[in-house]
Amino acid sequence: MKMKKVLALGLIAMMAAATFAGCGSKSSDSASADGADGSKGQVYYLNFKPEADEAWQEIAKQYTDETGVPVTVITAASGTYEETLSSEIIKDEAPTLFQVNGPVGLANWKDYCYDLKDSSLYNELTSDSYALYDGDAVAGIAYVIESYGIIVNTKLLEQAGYSLEDIASFDDLKKVAEDITARKDELGFSAFTSAGMDGSSDWRFKTHLANLPIYFEYQDKGIDSTDAIEGKYLDNYKAIWDLYINNATCAPADLAGKTGDDAENEFAEGQAVFYQNGSWEYANLTDKGMTDDELAMIPIYIGAGDEAKQGLCTGTENYWCVNSEASEEDIQATIDFLTWMVTSEAGTKMLSEQIGVIPFKNAADTTNLFVLNDRDYTDNGKTPVSWNFTTMPSEEWKNGVGSALTAYAAGTGSWDDVVTAFVDGWASEYAAANN
Repeated sequence: MKMKKVLALGLIAMMAAATFAGCGSKSSDSASADGADGSKGQVYYLNFKPEADEAWQEIAKQYTDETGVPVTVITAASGTYEETLSSEIIKDEAPTLFQVNGPVGLANWKDYCYDLKDSSLYNELTSDSYALYDGDAVAGIAYVIESYGIIVNTKLLEQAGYSLEDIASFDDLKKVAEDITARKDELGFSAFTSAGMDGSSDWRFKTHLANLPIYFEYQDKGIDSTDAIEGKYLDNYKAIWDLYINNATCAPADLAGKTGDDAENEFAEGQAVFYQNGSWEYANLTDKGMTDDELAMIPIYIGAGDEAKQGLCTGTENYWCVNSEASEEDIQATIDFLTWMVTSEAGTKMLSEQIGVIPFKNAADTTNLFVLNDRDYTDNGKTPVSWNFTTMPSEEWKNGVGSALTAYAAGTGSWDDVVTAFVDGWASEYAAANN
């Protein structure tokens, strides 16, 4: 039955394997190793976050050196996680640890989720609200609370004659961005980085930016999911998208070929003042030489709601799931590894510095400036924008919106196409997923 379930998600193993090859693969030595006597089990983590790959490799090696338990971390290429998981989960040496993004993702993988309710990992949570339930079973556990917004190069902003206090609404942001664009030759930089729409970057806009119109519609209706989005705030979505693409380091028609690395490098090299991304980018930017005194994160204003009380977009789509099909030894080894990650000094330090706030009792405090920005907003009475994109009906829906956004930016499609992909696509994909 489970094999049929995976095949029903799409016969995509060959495609995933081709994409996955560029990310590395499990070595035969790691795959067959078991500790000294074969009784300790092993861990195979299929990691969702490419930006954290190096940190996971280092911490896995440290754990293996300390315990003798082999831990292999393989990272799926950006935008290919579901395909890669579909390919890997049916192998003899499948991941013992994977992740889902919330209830919608869980629907595809719940048959493979070990019940963590009585585990040592579950007992370390600060609240059961961070557990992802399948009925009474704990199918997944959130391992990080993150924030995203518009990252600002405060030194460039100051050079342009503005401060963070000048931006407290969409109208403010638009005024500043368009003024920088009007003077970009004189200033030597642009307002926004490129809004790249290749697979390494498009999630920032077809998922994270698209969360804003969903959030405000849900707020109006007092709901937290829907089978049919109305699109009440899609004019606001258009306004912020237009601002991004018309005040950037490149022409709108060039966005299809721009990558996540392009945007990150443009920002780190001082080519743009504004860069939409999240708290997970902090380590990458500081590794490139940026310092706290030139960085800040502000909310993504779209001209909706009470902007004076709006905070950063804060939540999670990162739930660890342990493969119930793994051997008992590997299941226990995986739970032991995760428990060590959230209780040990080394594990909690890695998670807090490289990933973000972790919802566990022994969490280390973070030095991540963007997480601290979120804390300041909340402490000052701002309301975080919840992550409602976990209710998006499917990856296919996201891809449809992303394609329409790209065509609109290139001038080969209209905004009506974006609306159709958003509204009609939601209804049809929700129906397909829930039949």
